[in-house]
Amino acid sequence: MTSYEPEADGQPDPGEVVWGWVPFEDDPSQGKDRPVLLVGRTVIEGVERWAGLMLTSHDHDRDAEDEARFGRYWMDIGAGDWDSEHRPSEVRLDRLIILDTASIRREGAAVSREVFDQVLTEARRYHALG
Repeated sequence: MTSYEPEADGQPDPGEVVWGWVPFEDDPSQGKDRPVLLVGRTVIEGVERWAGLMLTSHDHDRDAEDEARFGRYWMDIGAGDWDSEHRPSEVRLDRLIILDTASIRREGAAVSREVFDQVLTEARRYHALG
């Protein structure tokens, strides 16, 4: 399921940060467009989909204890071209986002292989990622 294959070709690839619709946890009928680090592909009901982890520019280091109490775990991944202001980003490790290709709005940038591997190592604590 997981792989590192970024290619600046306008198509989504694992290792890239893309923008897609992410439903809110407390009300899945609502959500917002946000950056997602693609970690691999999966097939659900015969349809290939993308597995990813959402990003934020909010710093959760200061409230890590509160976040963990609610089952939310974050990892710093640095800044990249996915954020127009190049703010440092964090990836949420415990919530796997599944995206249809049609719901991916744009390609942001790729993380380095080193960051990708570190994210997968940490995310495997919460998900069975191949």
